[in-house]
Amino acid sequence: MSGHSKWHSIKHKKAAADAKRGKLFTKIIRELSVAAREGGGDPEANPRLRKAILDAKAVNMPADNIKRAIMKGTGQLEGASYEEVKYEGYGPGGVAIFVEALSDNKNRTVSELRHIFTKNGGRIGESGCVSWMFKRRGYIVVEKEKATEDKLLEIVLASGAEDVRDDGSNFEIITPPETYDGVVEALKENSVEIATSNLGYIPQNYVKLEGKQAQQLLRLMEELEDHDDVQHVWANFDIPEEEIASFSA
Repeated sequence: MSGHSKWHSIKHKKAAADAKRGKLFTKIIRELSVAAREGGGDPEANPRLRKAILDAKAVNMPADNIKRAIMKGTGQLEGASYEEVKYEGYGPGGVAIFVEALSDNKNRTVSELRHIFTKNGGRIGESGCVSWMFKRRGYIVVEKEKATEDKLLEIVLASGAEDVRDDGSNFEIITPPETYDGVVEALKENSVEIATSNLGYIPQNYVKLEGKQAQQLLRLMEELEDHDDVQHVWANFDIPEEEIASFSA
């Protein structure tokens, strides 16, 4: 899975820069509202909301924006109602793609995403066509210069991680959903900087791509992730780090 974590860390850094344009704020505000609607407005009792608040603070979202988004979710303020939707499909080379979105108009969203898939050599499939290839897991990326493998293993295995993978210039840490928060906190307590982290869907196998198909797949990923309704995109590609870095540059 060489380069898999590289894509996530590059996109994470790009997202921080995009925050100035407001695009990331829009995505986080939707997540704050839906998290509050589903689990209540108290972050101590709502892990999803707690994670959304941390994401908002990481990109310097004003506290008033966070508060209003939560109040819209709990019904204390009026606002658009967003629905959680998932889409599944295939990219170039048969790569499996799993998309999480928050939409106030599912017909519009699926039409726009179908167009993005098609023009980039992919297609949207039926519900369930690829979801079986993914497992719900915590996913944490740490760059190798931030910690030695021995130190990382000692910290994360003691706090509940199930696997640590060497992915070129990064380590990927995989956790069960229930220990994700504890592993993140343990890394922070030990001053280990996290490149990116989330609770999502981890591929169980990977498809190797190079050259034209790899570039086409990366364009598809970027366009999906840039769509306003899309929160996360998961895919089982294995593309060399240098090819991902060249594309992102």
